[in-house]
Amino acid sequence: MSTYDALLVVSFGGPEGREEVMPFLENVLRGRRVPRERMLAVAEHYYAFDGFSPINGQNKALIAALEQELAAHHIDLPIYWGNRNWHPLLPDTMAQMKTDGIQRALVFLTSAYSSYSNCRQYRENISDAQASVGEGAPEIEKLRAFFNHPGFINTMTARMQEAFGQIPEARREATSIIYTAHSIPSAMAAGCAYEAQLQETARLVSHAMGYDRWSLAYQSRSGAPHQPWLEPDVCDYIKHLHDTEKPQDIILVPIGFISDHMEVRYDLDVEARQVSDDLGINMVRASTTGTHPRFINMIRELIEERLSDASERQTLGDLSACPDVCPEDCCLSGSR
Repeated sequence: MSTYDALLVVSFGGPEGREEVMPFLENVLRGRRVPRERMLAVAEHYYAFDGFSPINGQNKALIAALEQELAAHHIDLPIYWGNRNWHPLLPDTMAQMKTDGIQRALVFLTSAYSSYSNCRQYRENISDAQASVGEGAPEIEKLRAFFNHPGFINTMTARMQEAFGQIPEARREATSIIYTAHSIPSAMAAGCAYEAQLQETARLVSHAMGYDRWSLAYQSRSGAPHQPWLEPDVCDYIKHLHDTEKPQDIILVPIGFISDHMEVRYDLDVEARQVSDDLGINMVRASTTGTHPRFINMIRELIEERLSDASERQTLGDLSACPDVCPEDCCLSGSR
Protein backbone atom coordinates (compact mmCIF):
# COMPACT_ATOMS: atom_id res chain seq x y z
CA MET A 1 0.00 0.00 0.00
CA SER A 2 1.35 3.41 -1.01
CA THR A 3 1.78 6.09 1.63
CA TYR A 4 0.92 9.73 1.05
CA ASP A 5 0.49 12.50 3.58
CA ALA A 6 -1.51 15.14 1.64
CA LEU A 7 -3.61 15.90 -1.41
CA LEU A 8 -2.78 18.93 -3.55
CA VAL A 9 -5.52 20.46 -5.72
CA VAL A 10 -4.03 22.40 -8.63
CA SER A 11 -6.13 24.77 -10.70
CA PHE A 12 -6.00 27.77 -13.02
CA GLY A 13 -6.75 30.64 -10.65
CA GLY A 14 -8.67 33.84 -11.17
CA PRO A 15 -8.88 37.47 -10.02
CA GLU A 16 -11.02 38.61 -7.10
CA GLY A 17 -11.30 42.31 -7.88
CA ARG A 18 -10.97 44.76 -10.76
CA GLU A 19 -7.42 45.72 -9.76
CA GLU A 20 -6.33 42.09 -10.09
CA VAL A 21 -7.67 41.49 -13.61
CA MET A 22 -4.76 42.81 -15.69
CA PRO A 23 -1.97 41.32 -13.50
CA PHE A 24 -3.81 38.00 -13.64
CA LEU A 25 -4.17 38.09 -17.43
CA GLU A 26 -0.52 39.08 -17.83
CA ASN A 27 0.37 35.96 -15.84
CA VAL A 28 -1.90 33.83 -18.01
CA LEU A 29 -0.56 35.15 -21.30
CA ARG A 30 3.12 35.58 -20.45
CA GLY A 31 5.25 34.10 -23.22
CA ARG A 32 2.26 33.51 -25.51
CA ARG A 33 1.69 35.27 -28.82
CA VAL A 34 -1.71 36.68 -27.96
CA PRO A 35 -2.53 40.13 -29.36
CA ARG A 36 -2.89 42.76 -26.64
CA GLU A 37 -6.31 43.71 -27.99
CA ARG A 38 -7.43 40.15 -27.26
CA MET A 39 -6.18 40.48 -23.67
CA LEU A 40 -8.06 43.75 -23.26
CA ALA A 41 -11.20 42.14 -24.67
CA VAL A 42 -10.94 39.28 -22.19
CA ALA A 43 -10.40 41.80 -19.38
CA GLU A 44 -13.81 43.26 -20.22
CA HIS A 45 -15.35 39.83 -19.60
CA TYR A 46 -14.04 40.00 -16.02
CA TYR A 47 -15.01 43.65 -15.58
CA ALA A 48 -18.58 42.68 -16.47
CA PHE A 49 -18.48 40.64 -13.22
CA ASP A 50 -16.70 43.43 -11.25
CA GLY A 51 -13.39 41.66 -11.74
CA PHE A 52 -14.41 38.59 -9.76
CA SER A 53 -13.82 35.16 -11.28
CA PRO A 54 -16.06 32.45 -9.83
CA ILE A 55 -13.33 29.81 -10.07
CA ASN A 56 -11.75 30.41 -6.66
CA GLY A 57 -15.06 30.13 -4.81
CA GLN A 58 -15.86 26.97 -6.75
CA ASN A 59 -12.51 25.42 -5.87
CA LYS A 60 -13.11 26.23 -2.21
CA ALA A 61 -16.51 24.52 -2.40
CA LEU A 62 -14.96 21.47 -4.11
CA ILE A 63 -12.24 21.21 -1.44
CA ALA A 64 -14.80 21.51 1.37
CA ALA A 65 -16.94 18.75 -0.16
CA LEU A 66 -13.89 16.57 -0.72
CA GLU A 67 -12.72 17.04 2.87
CA GLN A 68 -16.07 15.70 4.06
CA GLU A 69 -15.89 12.80 1.59
CA LEU A 70 -12.41 11.76 2.69
CA ALA A 71 -13.32 12.02 6.37
CA ALA A 72 -16.43 9.89 5.83
CA HIS A 73 -14.22 7.16 4.32
CA HIS A 74 -11.47 7.48 6.95
CA ILE A 75 -8.88 8.81 4.52
CA ASP A 76 -6.57 11.09 6.47
CA LEU A 77 -5.14 13.46 3.88
CA PRO A 78 -5.04 17.21 4.48
CA ILE A 79 -5.90 19.13 1.31
CA TYR A 80 -3.73 21.94 -0.05
CA TRP A 81 -4.59 24.20 -2.99
CA GLY A 82 -2.32 26.01 -5.44
CA ASN A 83 -3.00 27.84 -8.72
CA ARG A 84 -1.04 28.35 -11.91
CA ASN A 85 -1.92 31.99 -12.44
CA TRP A 86 -3.23 33.64 -9.28
CA HIS A 87 -3.35 33.38 -5.51
CA PRO A 88 -2.94 30.98 -3.84
CA LEU A 89 0.00 30.52 -6.19
CA LEU A 90 1.52 27.07 -6.46
CA PRO A 91 5.05 27.99 -5.27
CA ASP A 92 3.58 29.54 -2.10
CA THR A 93 1.48 26.44 -1.47
CA MET A 94 4.49 24.18 -2.06
CA ALA A 95 6.49 26.20 0.47
CA GLN A 96 3.70 25.82 3.03
CA MET A 97 3.60 22.07 2.43
CA LYS A 98 7.34 21.87 3.10
CA THR A 99 6.95 23.91 6.28
CA ASP A 100 4.16 21.56 7.40
CA GLY A 101 6.40 18.54 6.90
CA ILE A 102 4.57 17.11 3.88
CA GLN A 103 6.89 14.68 2.14
CA ARG A 104 4.74 12.90 -0.46
CA ALA A 105 1.45 14.10 -1.90
CA LEU A 106 -1.05 13.16 -4.56
CA VAL A 107 -2.22 15.93 -6.88
CA PHE A 108 -5.66 16.39 -8.42
CA LEU A 109 -5.68 18.58 -11.53
CA THR A 110 -8.99 20.30 -12.22
CA SER A 111 -9.16 18.94 -15.77
CA ALA A 112 -10.53 15.67 -17.10
CA TYR A 113 -8.46 15.57 -20.30
CA SER A 114 -4.97 15.19 -21.71
CA SER A 115 -3.32 18.13 -23.49
CA TYR A 116 -0.39 20.44 -22.89
CA SER A 117 -2.42 23.12 -21.13
CA ASN A 118 -4.63 20.63 -19.26
CA CYS A 119 -1.91 18.29 -18.03
CA ARG A 120 1.75 18.70 -19.01
CA GLN A 121 1.89 22.44 -18.30
CA TYR A 122 0.50 21.82 -14.80
CA ARG A 123 3.19 19.17 -14.26
CA GLU A 124 5.77 21.73 -15.36
CA ASN A 125 4.25 24.26 -12.94
CA ILE A 126 4.55 21.72 -10.12
CA SER A 127 8.18 21.00 -11.03
CA ASP A 128 8.97 24.74 -11.09
CA ALA A 129 7.29 25.17 -7.70
CA GLN A 130 9.35 22.32 -6.26
CA ALA A 131 12.52 23.90 -7.65
CA SER A 132 11.61 27.26 -6.12
CA VAL A 133 11.19 25.62 -2.71
CA GLY A 134 14.43 23.68 -3.07
CA GLU A 135 15.63 20.85 -0.90
CA GLY A 136 12.84 19.25 1.09
CA ALA A 137 10.08 20.09 -1.39
CA PRO A 138 7.36 17.42 -1.30
CA GLU A 139 7.38 14.60 -3.81
CA ILE A 140 4.26 14.92 -5.99
CA GLU A 141 2.37 12.22 -7.91
CA LYS A 142 -0.53 13.09 -10.20
CA LEU A 143 -3.91 11.36 -10.19
CA ARG A 144 -4.85 10.17 -13.67
CA ALA A 145 -7.03 12.11 -16.11
CA PHE A 146 -10.62 10.98 -15.70
CA PHE A 147 -12.45 11.71 -18.97
CA ASN A 148 -13.85 8.16 -19.15
CA HIS A 149 -14.20 7.39 -15.44
CA PRO A 150 -17.75 6.23 -14.61
CA GLY A 151 -18.04 8.92 -11.95
CA PHE A 152 -17.42 11.70 -14.49
CA ILE A 153 -19.75 10.18 -17.08
CA ASN A 154 -22.47 9.56 -14.48
CA THR A 155 -22.20 13.15 -13.24
CA MET A 156 -22.39 14.71 -16.68
CA THR A 157 -25.31 12.44 -17.54
CA ALA A 158 -27.13 13.75 -14.46
CA ARG A 159 -26.35 17.33 -15.52
CA MET A 160 -27.75 16.56 -18.97
CA GLN A 161 -30.93 15.17 -17.44
CA GLU A 162 -31.34 18.37 -15.43
CA ALA A 163 -30.93 20.42 -18.61
CA PHE A 164 -33.44 18.32 -20.55
CA GLY A 165 -35.90 18.95 -17.73
CA GLN A 166 -35.91 22.62 -18.78
CA ILE A 167 -37.13 21.74 -22.29
CA PRO A 168 -40.87 21.15 -22.83
CA GLU A 169 -41.32 17.39 -23.03
CA ALA A 170 -42.95 17.50 -26.47
CA ARG A 171 -39.85 19.24 -27.90
CA ARG A 172 -37.09 17.19 -26.27
CA GLU A 173 -36.69 14.65 -29.06
CA ALA A 174 -35.91 17.42 -31.55
CA THR A 175 -33.45 19.24 -29.26
CA SER A 176 -29.88 19.60 -30.51
CA ILE A 177 -27.04 18.93 -28.07
CA ILE A 178 -23.77 20.83 -28.43
CA TYR A 179 -20.91 19.70 -26.20
CA THR A 180 -18.28 22.38 -25.72
CA ALA A 181 -14.64 22.46 -24.64
CA HIS A 182 -11.82 24.98 -24.66
CA SER A 183 -10.23 25.25 -28.07
CA ILE A 184 -6.48 24.68 -28.32
CA PRO A 185 -4.01 25.23 -31.18
CA SER A 186 -4.23 22.51 -33.84
CA ALA A 187 -0.49 21.87 -33.49
CA MET A 188 -0.99 21.21 -29.78
CA ALA A 189 -3.97 18.94 -30.48
CA ALA A 190 -1.84 16.89 -32.88
CA GLY A 191 0.44 15.87 -30.00
CA CYS A 192 -2.19 14.60 -27.58
CA ALA A 193 -5.45 12.68 -27.26
CA TYR A 194 -7.57 15.74 -26.38
CA GLU A 195 -9.95 15.56 -29.35
CA ALA A 196 -10.39 11.79 -29.13
CA GLN A 197 -11.06 11.98 -25.39
CA LEU A 198 -13.64 14.75 -25.81
CA GLN A 199 -15.41 12.80 -28.55
CA GLU A 200 -15.44 9.69 -26.35
CA THR A 201 -16.81 11.53 -23.32
CA ALA A 202 -19.55 13.13 -25.42
CA ARG A 203 -20.41 9.76 -26.96
CA LEU A 204 -20.57 8.05 -23.57
CA VAL A 205 -22.85 10.69 -22.07
CA SER A 206 -25.09 10.70 -25.15
CA HIS A 207 -25.27 6.90 -25.06
CA ALA A 208 -26.23 6.98 -21.40
CA MET A 209 -28.99 9.44 -22.30
CA GLY A 210 -30.13 7.31 -25.25
CA TYR A 211 -29.74 10.36 -27.47
CA ASP A 212 -27.83 10.74 -30.73
CA ARG A 213 -28.49 14.34 -31.89
CA TRP A 214 -25.21 15.76 -30.67
CA SER A 215 -22.07 17.49 -31.88
CA LEU A 216 -18.85 18.88 -30.41
CA ALA A 217 -17.83 22.53 -30.71
CA TYR A 218 -15.13 24.67 -29.14
CA GLN A 219 -15.00 27.96 -27.28
CA SER A 220 -12.66 30.51 -25.71
CA ARG A 221 -10.07 30.70 -28.48
CA SER A 222 -7.28 33.15 -27.58
CA GLY A 223 -4.54 32.71 -30.17
CA ALA A 224 -3.41 34.90 -33.05
CA PRO A 225 -5.95 34.95 -35.92
CA HIS A 226 -3.55 33.28 -38.38
CA GLN A 227 -2.86 30.32 -36.08
CA PRO A 228 -5.15 27.29 -36.64
CA TRP A 229 -7.15 26.28 -33.56
CA LEU A 230 -9.71 23.53 -33.08
CA GLU A 231 -13.07 24.33 -34.65
CA PRO A 232 -15.98 24.89 -35.03
CA ASP A 233 -16.46 27.79 -32.66
CA VAL A 234 -19.64 27.28 -30.66
CA CYS A 235 -21.23 30.59 -31.72
CA ASP A 236 -20.50 29.88 -35.38
CA TYR A 237 -21.92 26.39 -34.96
CA ILE A 238 -25.17 27.68 -33.45
CA LYS A 239 -25.56 29.86 -36.55
CA HIS A 240 -24.83 26.85 -38.76
CA LEU A 241 -27.46 24.77 -36.97
CA HIS A 242 -29.98 27.56 -37.40
CA ASP A 243 -29.29 27.73 -41.13
CA THR A 244 -29.36 23.95 -41.71
CA GLU A 245 -31.60 22.30 -39.10
CA LYS A 246 -33.50 25.22 -37.57
CA PRO A 247 -33.76 23.73 -34.08
CA GLN A 248 -36.22 25.27 -31.66
CA ASP A 249 -34.13 24.23 -28.67
CA ILE A 250 -30.45 23.55 -28.04
CA ILE A 251 -28.58 22.41 -24.96
CA LEU A 252 -24.98 23.52 -24.47
CA VAL A 253 -22.97 21.08 -22.38
CA PRO A 254 -19.56 22.45 -21.25
CA ILE A 255 -18.08 18.99 -21.00
CA GLY A 256 -14.52 20.31 -21.17
CA PHE A 257 -14.78 22.04 -17.78
CA ILE A 258 -15.51 20.93 -14.21
CA SER A 259 -16.75 24.27 -12.85
CA ASP A 260 -18.89 27.16 -14.05
CA HIS A 261 -15.94 29.56 -14.21
CA MET A 262 -15.55 32.70 -16.28
CA GLU A 263 -15.15 31.05 -19.67
CA VAL A 264 -18.39 29.16 -19.09
CA ARG A 265 -20.24 32.12 -17.59
CA TYR A 266 -19.19 34.60 -20.27
CA ASP A 267 -18.52 32.62 -23.45
CA LEU A 268 -21.65 30.50 -23.09
CA ASP A 269 -24.03 32.30 -20.74
CA VAL A 270 -23.44 35.70 -22.36
CA GLU A 271 -22.05 35.35 -25.90
CA ALA A 272 -23.61 32.06 -27.01
CA ARG A 273 -26.90 32.99 -25.37
CA GLN A 274 -26.95 36.30 -27.23
CA VAL A 275 -26.42 34.50 -30.53
CA SER A 276 -29.20 32.04 -29.69
CA ASP A 277 -31.58 34.81 -28.63
CA ASP A 278 -30.88 36.74 -31.84
CA LEU A 279 -31.76 33.64 -33.85
CA GLY A 280 -34.88 32.86 -31.85
CA ILE A 281 -33.44 29.62 -30.43
CA ASN A 282 -34.20 28.54 -26.87
CA MET A 283 -30.80 27.81 -25.33
CA VAL A 284 -30.37 25.80 -22.13
CA ARG A 285 -26.91 25.48 -20.62
CA ALA A 286 -26.12 22.32 -18.65
CA SER A 287 -24.18 22.71 -15.43
CA THR A 288 -20.62 21.46 -15.07
CA THR A 289 -19.76 18.77 -12.54
CA GLY A 290 -19.16 21.25 -9.72
CA THR A 291 -19.66 19.55 -6.36
CA HIS A 292 -22.13 16.93 -7.57
CA PRO A 293 -21.87 14.05 -5.04
CA ARG A 294 -20.96 11.47 -7.68
CA PHE A 295 -18.11 13.66 -8.89
CA ILE A 296 -16.77 14.07 -5.37
CA ASN A 297 -17.08 10.28 -4.96
CA MET A 298 -15.01 9.91 -8.13
CA ILE A 299 -12.12 12.00 -6.80
CA ARG A 300 -12.07 9.85 -3.68
CA GLU A 301 -12.06 6.71 -5.85
CA LEU A 302 -9.07 8.05 -7.80
CA ILE A 303 -7.25 8.58 -4.52
CA GLU A 304 -8.14 5.07 -3.31
CA GLU A 305 -6.68 3.60 -6.51
CA ARG A 306 -3.31 5.00 -5.55
CA LEU A 307 -3.53 4.33 -1.84
CA SER A 308 -4.17 0.64 -2.49
CA ASP A 309 -1.79 0.21 -5.44
CA ALA A 310 -4.74 -1.38 -7.25
CA SER A 311 -4.00 -2.37 -10.84
CA GLU A 312 -7.63 -2.13 -11.96
CA ARG A 313 -8.80 1.24 -13.29
CA GLN A 314 -12.48 2.11 -13.63
CA THR A 315 -13.32 3.19 -17.18
CA LEU A 316 -16.20 3.22 -19.62
CA GLY A 317 -16.11 3.02 -23.40
CA ASP A 318 -13.48 2.13 -25.95
CA LEU A 319 -10.45 4.13 -24.79
CA SER A 320 -8.04 2.92 -22.13
CA ALA A 321 -7.57 4.60 -18.77
CA CYS A 322 -4.94 7.32 -18.75
CA PRO A 323 -1.67 6.17 -17.14
CA ASP A 324 -0.80 7.15 -13.58
CA VAL A 325 2.64 8.29 -14.73
CA CYS A 326 2.68 10.36 -17.91
CA PRO A 327 5.15 9.27 -20.63
CA GLU A 328 7.98 11.67 -21.39
CA ASP A 329 6.60 12.55 -24.81
CA CYS A 330 2.91 12.95 -23.93
CA CYS A 331 0.92 16.17 -24.32
CA LEU A 332 3.59 18.22 -26.07
CA SER A 333 2.93 21.91 -26.58
CA GLY A 334 3.16 21.82 -30.38
CA SER A 335 5.48 24.82 -30.41
CA ARG A 336 8.83 24.52 -32.09
